[in-house]
Amino acid sequence: MEKDIGKINKNETTDIVVRVDDFGGKRGLTIREFVTSDRYTGFTKAGVRIPAEEFSKFKEMINSISEDEMKQEVQEEPKEESAPSEEPAKEKAQESLPDY
Repeated sequence: MEKDIGKINKNETTDIVVRVDDFGGKRGLTIREFVTSDRYTGFTKAGVRIPAEEFSKFKEMINSISEDEMKQEVQEEPKEESAPSEEPAKEKAQESLPDY
């Protein structure tokens, strides 16, 4: 079963497609780029798949974002000229994320 939910135009040759599908016998939500060009037309590897059993967590995360947050201007953080931290940047970013 494949059910296209919608698409968002990314640029003149690429759309972001949201669909519910079965992959490998498992239901899930797929968000993937679809390219239309002279060389290739179809889905790319760029995208993500949310398994059905994790969908409620994904939906809760998306619903926690307010319209106002998306309208806020991006502010660059000041660059500090210090020695690199021993803790990897990825770990720093994830330590403050809520667990859904």
